[in-house]
Amino acid sequence: MTYRENLNIKSWAEEDRPREKLMLKGRAALSDAELIAILLGSGTTSMSAVDVAKILLQQVGNDLNELARLSVKDLMKQRGIGEAKAITIVAALELGRRRKDSFPEEKVKLTSSKDAYNLLQEHLADIPHEEFWIILVNRANRVIKKQQISQGGVAGTVADPKMIFKVALEELASGIILAHNHPSGNLTASQQDIELTKKLKESGKLLEVQVLDHIIIAGNKFLSFADEGML
Repeated sequence: MTYRENLNIKSWAEEDRPREKLMLKGRAALSDAELIAILLGSGTTSMSAVDVAKILLQQVGNDLNELARLSVKDLMKQRGIGEAKAITIVAALELGRRRKDSFPEEKVKLTSSKDAYNLLQEHLADIPHEEFWIILVNRANRVIKKQQISQGGVAGTVADPKMIFKVALEELASGIILAHNHPSGNLTASQQDIELTKKLKESGKLLEVQVLDHIIIAGNKFLSFADEGML
């Protein structure tokens, strides 16, 4: 075996090749140089991709922040790094920077029926037909998502329990708040509203998804089953 063949990554033991090592041991097992080598894809006739990456890192004091400051032209000064490889490195480091800068917004926490009403008012307060919505929450009562389940006419809409719990289970929700509107402005819960709520509450127990409330919205007013002791 020649010296040049030794530098070929394909001749290394599988667990020592960056890509295979990542698959076998996970990304945390790779050094910075090995991760960069994956971006490079190949080295030169006399250096492996890992060797090129190591030299590149040495030039910036093994500081990834300094590496991220290099331009495409700066990177191309390193032997073994052409324009395409330089662009790949710059793009990867930019993605890392953007991820660091983007923090997920804290989920809204519901503490009362008014919070649930405020969350859905824009969707249900002023429309001329009935719609059925749900709010899904986690164990801390923080909102996972809100979703329309159905849309009907002036007199009513159909809320399919299978569809409701399908969404809840897909989102791994711990609790669910039901909601629909009465375009007539009447806040009285119909017998159908009461029976549906009871049916969904019992179904939720079996699926470990608690029905926390049922909100009826009529303009700028609302009725909460929980507040009225109707659950």
